[in-house]
Amino acid sequence: MELGSSWSVFLLLLLASVCHCSIEFNYSTQSKSKEEENEGLCAILIRPLGYSCSEHTVETRDGYLLGVQRISHGTGGLRAIPGPPVFLQHGLFQGGDAWFANSKEESLGFILADYGFDVWVGNVRGTHWSYGHKSLSEKQKAFWDWSWQELAQYDLTDMITYVYSLTNSKVFLVGHSQGTIMALAALTQPITVDMVEAAALLCPISYLGHISSQLVLRAVSMHLDQMLLAMGLHQLNFRSDIGVHILDSLCDGHMDCGSLLSAITGKNCCFNDSRVEFYLQYEPHPSSTKNMNHLFQMIRKGDFAMYDYGLLGNLKRYGHLHPPSFDLAKIPKSLPLWMAYGGQDALADVTDVEHTIKELQAKPELLYLESYGHIDFILSVYAKNDVYDKLMEFFNSQRRSSSY
Repeated sequence: MELGSSWSVFLLLLLASVCHCSIEFNYSTQSKSKEEENEGLCAILIRPLGYSCSEHTVETRDGYLLGVQRISHGTGGLRAIPGPPVFLQHGLFQGGDAWFANSKEESLGFILADYGFDVWVGNVRGTHWSYGHKSLSEKQKAFWDWSWQELAQYDLTDMITYVYSLTNSKVFLVGHSQGTIMALAALTQPITVDMVEAAALLCPISYLGHISSQLVLRAVSMHLDQMLLAMGLHQLNFRSDIGVHILDSLCDGHMDCGSLLSAITGKNCCFNDSRVEFYLQYEPHPSSTKNMNHLFQMIRKGDFAMYDYGLLGNLKRYGHLHPPSFDLAKIPKSLPLWMAYGGQDALADVTDVEHTIKELQAKPELLYLESYGHIDFILSVYAKNDVYDKLMEFFNSQRRSSSY
């Protein structure tokens, strides 16, 4: 079976959707070139619909240059004082465009702006809307030497710190899929949690022991991640010929990938497949093979831990034979949490979500939708009524109880 069609490439993006460091943040204040501004997320997706949008660059403590966009008001007119900042963190193989992929009435990024929030959009290292590294080339192995652990400890923490320092305000955090892994790991660190007013997690993931995705489980069983690393393939780009061949090898003669969407994410109730060609203009974004390797380690071992470098590597990096776990009990009980998850999600399985909830000190507010799958929470045509209006109620209740 050939998987080179635009439909199959798009569906790959759906596969997703603490170190003792000295705390010194180095933010780039350089302005974008005219060419970068014209090709940025603001210029392409946001300003054409009448929203004010500015481009920012955050330099992480390990030198990556991340693109961050700010939508400071909705289309109802300029606000003299922007509302509280809300930070949106995308999932695996996605970028900040995921929050603006549907119409402005259906996309969370636009809806938040229209509700009066000061919207900030994160883009992790390696994605199209970020800007490389201050000294490394994307062609170098070292550029791709990271997993979601670094995305949590550096990218998310440093981007939130940038927003916090610029707005002088605590941040409302929203994550989807891998964005929730990053959030949960980062929120075990006091430096991050002290800057967050409340967190909303769509398809929350910290444990993957009950994942039921057919395609992912086959890739795990054949040790695809380890084979790719052994071959020296450190960038995982499903827009490339190699990426399409990887999919062919997973499906051909072994499983029916005629419905690749269901094979990866489980059944989605409300995805608008008429917009696939539009989504394909932006998705999927690259990630690192090491990142996939880390996620597969979680599936094989059933834990929520740092990257496993092997016994000697762990001893050298962590001072222990085994990688330390992220302790969810370290997330303060005082931090308001809201979680939304679905009964048809083959990636964020209900059993694993319940495992996460049990380890938290706080009792999060929960939204469970039996008919929803993994991508429905960001691309469902009914998500505003089913999910986002309830998210707004949660955030507004936190605003009323705080200084906003």
